[in-house]
Amino acid sequence: MGNRKLLLATFNEGKVKELSKMLSSLPIEVISLRDTSCLTPVEETGSTFKENAVLKAEAYAQITGEMALADDSGLEVAYLDGRPGVYSARFAGERATDEENNALLLKMLEKALPAERSARFVCVIALSVPGGETYTVEGTCQGSIVDTPQGENGFGYDPLFLSVEEGKTFAEMDLDAKERVSHRGRALQRMKKLLYEMFLIDN
Repeated sequence: MGNRKLLLATFNEGKVKELSKMLSSLPIEVISLRDTSCLTPVEETGSTFKENAVLKAEAYAQITGEMALADDSGLEVAYLDGRPGVYSARFAGERATDEENNALLLKMLEKALPAERSARFVCVIALSVPGGETYTVEGTCQGSIVDTPQGENGFGYDPLFLSVEEGKTFAEMDLDAKERVSHRGRALQRMKKLLYEMFLIDN
């Protein structure tokens, strides 16, 4: 396949850092949107994580001519009937900061009992090959929402999401621990397997 490039279709530096680390074992050059001349975010108009991931991967593959990997992920809180869901990044408004989204979530859970604070993270990753197929994989992880932010690592809702398996918030874990149990880590393991099968078996 030669020097194959894989475009991470995101402007989110936190995601780029995590995804680049997770993909470092692949004999492939990982680039992000900041390494291209493409500066226009693709609008996420889908109603599901899968629709949004496919939309972004296909659009950026077409724009750049590179193999593009895009994820759409978010938090589903049982007490809020699955919200914020696909609106996780803009829960408190179109240009909301992580802190604003977290503050709104905590406010909406003020009356929730401890047993009602269960939540899960969902991640769908789409891989689009220019002029070819688009593939998708999914990963989930279970947890609950704590009542005050805990930890300094990560991004998004990480300080509020307590992992069932680790007994810590995502923001209290290092990248290796988070990669093992996170929705994105699990989806990415499936995507890595797919990449090896599709492109790298002969390398």
